Amino acid sequence: MQARNASSSTIVASSETTSEPTQPSRLLKKTNMPRTFLGEDVRKPATDLPMMPPRTGGRAIVDVLLANDVDTVYCVPGESYIAVLDALYDAPSIRVIACRHEAAAANMAEAYGKLTGRPGICMVTRAPGATHASIGVHTARQDSTPMILFVGQVERGMQGREAFQEIDYKQVFGGLAKWAWEIDDADRIPELVTRAFRVAMSGRPGPVVLALPEDVLTAQTETPAVGSATRAAAHPGTDELERLRALLAEAERPLVVVGGSGWDEAACAALRRFAERNALPVACTFRRQALFDNRDPRYAGDLGLGPNPPLAARVRDADLILAVGTRLSEIPTSGYTLIEAPRPKQRLVHVHADPDELGRVFEPALAINAGPAEFAHALDGVAPIDAPRWSSWTADARRDYERALEPGTAGSNVDLAQVVRYLSESLPEDAIVCNGAGNFNTWLHRFFQYKRFGTQLGPASGAMGYGLPAAIAAKLRHPDRTVIAFTGDGCFLMSGHELATAVQYGVNVIVLVINNGMYGTIRMHQERHYPGRVIATDLHNPDFVAYARSYGAHAALVERTEQFAPALAAALAAGKPALLELRTDPDAINTRTTLTAIRAQSQQAKRTAGSSAG
Repeated sequence: MQARNASSSTIVASSETTSEPTQPSRLLKKTNMPRTFLGEDVRKPATDLPMMPPRTGGRAIVDVLLANDVDTVYCVPGESYIAVLDALYDAPSIRVIACRHEAAAANMAEAYGKLTGRPGICMVTRAPGATHASIGVHTARQDSTPMILFVGQVERGMQGREAFQEIDYKQVFGGLAKWAWEIDDADRIPELVTRAFRVAMSGRPGPVVLALPEDVLTAQTETPAVGSATRAAAHPGTDELERLRALLAEAERPLVVVGGSGWDEAACAALRRFAERNALPVACTFRRQALFDNRDPRYAGDLGLGPNPPLAARVRDADLILAVGTRLSEIPTSGYTLIEAPRPKQRLVHVHADPDELGRVFEPALAINAGPAEFAHALDGVAPIDAPRWSSWTADARRDYERALEPGTAGSNVDLAQVVRYLSESLPEDAIVCNGAGNFNTWLHRFFQYKRFGTQLGPASGAMGYGLPAAIAAKLRHPDRTVIAFTGDGCFLMSGHELATAVQYGVNVIVLVINNGMYGTIRMHQERHYPGRVIATDLHNPDFVAYARSYGAHAALVERTEQFAPALAAALAAGKPALLELRTDPDAINTRTTLTAIRAQSQQAKRTAGSSAG
């Protein structure tokens, strides 16, 4: 591997800003809100900087990346942006990870954004590369993750002729990204790339797509780089916090529901203190379980696909819901049935970073436009409710959750409930568990207890193929932590080639492939709606152990539950990427039922319907 030459750093001016403190009301305690990675960067863009020596547009982009402390770029190289790659050669502080598919590169960038709160950076070439990467852009949009996708574009003089691999990126990504733009002047690169960072992080975070015409990247510019982008976030007002406390004081069955992005470890701790002071039960939304320590006596479970029935009933029965950070979309509301749109039966206090989200689906009793971290820290100033009436309600919610942790009778030689419980009990508290999409995740979501912020990476968008790329990004970011990719056979093979990336860069992730020989989620729906009419869901899989070894990874087969613990220990000690194939019974379709039972129930329902019609 060639050594890269060091380059001079971009100079960024900085200054501290202060504002007059708000006078607290008698119900709000004075508090010093800690600054977090979401709000600590108060540097201002440098002004009146002298013009820089002429440099290429590609180098100007890299200068902005350096000014924003970018340390990793995920890419599949392409000639359309080769001038940027050449500039990265002279920026050794930025690690360039070349992936085997653009979807994986985009998923890695999205995972980086989830872990850090700063935009993950992905670079791909023209139309085929961009459309491959669109899956990661979609996940970043639905999951509210800061991310920037840089896409090569044809030269300006060729545009409008449907040149080779030419597409209109503003049109293609306009409805998918938070902002999509094409840079048509090298002198505007510092301005527009810095704006991309700001847009990706501010308000409701999300993806930005910037198209880079090839001739713009080779053009010369003297425009100086500006300072690093700062995140703009709303804070709750004193009146809103007073109203929240008043509503809470009137409640008998309150429930806190947390989700979305924009959190950090300090904010999660602030939320936990608020729940503890007020004895409040807390539920997390789909794939956001790491926002609240699952061992806490106030944790009530997650509102994912097929939630614990007692928790679903508790949402319906609540008289006050405090929703923080979450949009309360289809999955956490079980198709908008647990919380009905547009007017919920429960009093709803909705806290969200995007003012346009408030009232868009649900009519709240109180809408608070605030970032979740800013809101959580403000809760330290809210006086607790004296002798809350809902202590038994909270205790019952916890008991319901703990009952759900008990596995039923094993229906397979490999009992996934026991496997996941072993992972939960044996992995370090800071281990990062990544997953893609599929019914295999029901075991992970039900039986794994997340203990710390930033230990869960999963696509709320439901994108298959996410687990392994996310695990690679996580391990690159935290090489000292254990990182697990929990995948299904169908999900894994959508990005299994990235084992080559893991081996190439020495990224020692552990991949668990749950092999039941089918697209399980779709098969479940087939049996539910068209029992016995199986089509397109069976999978003829490769030998996963041989597959992984062919890339140079460690691999082993697990066919019985008792084989898992020693196989995991060997994988952890292997000193290289590792894959464990777990062969499971196809009939064990999720944690609560079987395909046989679903088929029988559906057939009986059809017979009953036919008899009624006759």
